[in-house]
Amino acid sequence: MSVGAWDPNQSAESDTFTIDQTLLQEFISLSEKQLLDNLSAHLTQAKINQQIPLMTLAKERWWKAAEPLSTQQINHLIRFFTVAEMQLSGWEAGSESPVVWLAKVLRQRKQPLEKEQLLWIRAHSDNRFLPNGAL
Repeated sequence: MSVGAWDPNQSAESDTFTIDQTLLQEFISLSEKQLLDNLSAHLTQAKINQQIPLMTLAKERWWKAAEPLSTQQINHLIRFFTVAEMQLSGWEAGSESPVVWLAKVLRQRKQPLEKEQLLWIRAHSDNRFLPNGAL
């Protein structure tokens, strides 16, 4: 995991940032194709930098973005964001990770993460808040 620089404008960016469904589909596709080992090879540096605010958006924003997605698509996004936080500088999110909010969406749908997915997250992340968030 690499450490990014603190940006005092990040909070303001998060307030106005919109979640692009086309981009989410791109992230889902990377997971479906099992191309998560080296995300920087599949995403431009400009896209990586532009999408940093995704990692700290509020729960409500993620719940709304997840509405049209299937359970399988949400599971792929959980995998993508788990790995992205570890690989991409500035994408560290701690307890505000999209993984937390997407896992809560699945629980609300009565389709919580299965044991295999939980073990996968633990094996691919050192974020102690994944997937359940802060206690």
